[in-house]
Amino acid sequence: MAVAFYEIDDQGITDYNQSYYTQLDVVHQKKRSDYYPDRLILVEHPQVYTFGRKSRGVIPWDLKNAYAIERGGEATYHNLGQLVSYPILTLREGEKDAHLHLRRLEETLIQVLKEFEIICERRPGATGVWVVGKTKKIASIGIAISSWITFHGAALNINNDLSGFLKIDPCGFNATVMTSMKEELKERCPSIADVKKVFITHFSKQFNRLPQEASAGAKISRPMNSEKLIRDTEKPIME
Repeated sequence: MAVAFYEIDDQGITDYNQSYYTQLDVVHQKKRSDYYPDRLILVEHPQVYTFGRKSRGVIPWDLKNAYAIERGGEATYHNLGQLVSYPILTLREGEKDAHLHLRRLEETLIQVLKEFEIICERRPGATGVWVVGKTKKIASIGIAISSWITFHGAALNINNDLSGFLKIDPCGFNATVMTSMKEELKERCPSIADVKKVFITHFSKQFNRLPQEASAGAKISRPMNSEKLIRDTEKPIME
């Protein structure tokens, strides 16, 4: 398969709502044009909870900043110090398999963590990335696919405060399973900037795509037909 290109949109610290509608806009634009480039959004979100389709829209009343969204899976938590990645890719021939997409995301994160001497693995029936030898989950993954265009993605805990997970059962598990690079490495924990660089390298390898800077005007707010886009989303997968 020929190597394709993708744009990197590093949003720094950005509210979840803004990044979410940017994703929907890119999906919308890609549906309109086969030439619209793939994109990888990298971002940190201020504290926010998201609930996937397995949650059936049931959000605890005491969560102030929470969204029910169209990705698969249950609840998860984002906050500063966590690297969130949203690959918005048009899947090509040989790639049109949601499970393959999930496995590639997992393998990207496993290889990233290996670079920092945290040995991790995937576990059957528990999508995400787990620390070998421990019942500890360090990264969560949840995707949606519409017309073979992927969105949503992965969240890697780097040096974030994990206490926010205590208000939910993250991905259906007890909150105590969650860990971070800081918890595993202590003072050797890398910066988010360093992790981003390594993530881009391994993402490019796993997805057979070469990175380039996002074009001007890449960060677009709410698309005109966001509600229709959500209704038309094909079956997503998240564990």
